[in-house]
Amino acid sequence: MNQPQFLIRRVAVTGATRLKLDFADGQALDVDLAGTIARHPVLAPLADPSVFTRVALDEWRRGVIFADDDRLALASDNLRALGVEQAGGFSHQQLLVWMAHHGLTLDAAAEALDVSRRMLAYYRSGARPIPRTVGLAMLGWEVVHGRAADPAFEYGEAA
Repeated sequence: MNQPQFLIRRVAVTGATRLKLDFADGQALDVDLAGTIARHPVLAPLADPSVFTRVALDEWRRGVIFADDDRLALASDNLRALGVEQAGGFSHQQLLVWMAHHGLTLDAAAEALDVSRRMLAYYRSGARPIPRTVGLAMLGWEVVHGRAADPAFEYGEAA
């Protein structure tokens, strides 16, 4: 299925490790990949500007590829999540990690966050942006239940 929120229309290099991504649903996000490159040794070649600047969309528009090397590819859902998080929002991946970390089903998570199951399913799939109130409710749930958040829940860990 071609979900518009994960189809990339355009990608452009805007800095040494920065990309601007335009998605088919109209969302435009800036993504800084410096941390991702540093954390994943397989992406070390992207620190070379001659490699990073040779970015292109993959053939399905569901990710980007660098220097025509399939090993240097990043998926659109990860890029979108990283862009959302870097802009101060909450991503669908953070919701997935939160649910998995606490063993919550869709029904249990919807009840915990006081949203409908259907709306939570939209948030989880990335079809709808997660409102700040829901993101803050996830953080509040962590505090009330005295459980530490999964480190992957932190901003910038999506990719």
